[in-house]
Amino acid sequence: MSRAAFTVKAFGAYLIVLGAVLIVLPNVLLSVFGFPATTEVWIRVVGVVVFDLGLGYWFAAQADARPFFFATVYGRCFALVAFTAFALLGFISPMLVLFGAVDFAGGMWTLLALKAERRAA
Repeated sequence: MSRAAFTVKAFGAYLIVLGAVLIVLPNVLLSVFGFPATTEVWIRVVGVVVFDLGLGYWFAAQADARPFFFATVYGRCFALVAFTAFALLGFISPMLVLFGAVDFAGGMWTLLALKAERRAA
């Protein structure tokens, strides 16, 4: 497995776990980040989407789908930009920017691995 594939697989694992927690124990995660408990189904719906994305990352890594790896870099960087803008506009709690920061860090990890592999080739 290439280094870039490993970064994407690791991020996929993170998304799978995060999605599963949002589906099964959403209020535990919400309380950790200082959000009020909810009985709304939407947090679980988001969990399903996150879990599904994680599966996509996992299997793309298995297939060494390099174009997908590059696409994830843009998407994960956009998450930080979007969450920061939403927080500045007062739409969301600034705590959600932490999730965008994790996405951004994962994207940079993948980008660095892709660049290192390109130099080595």
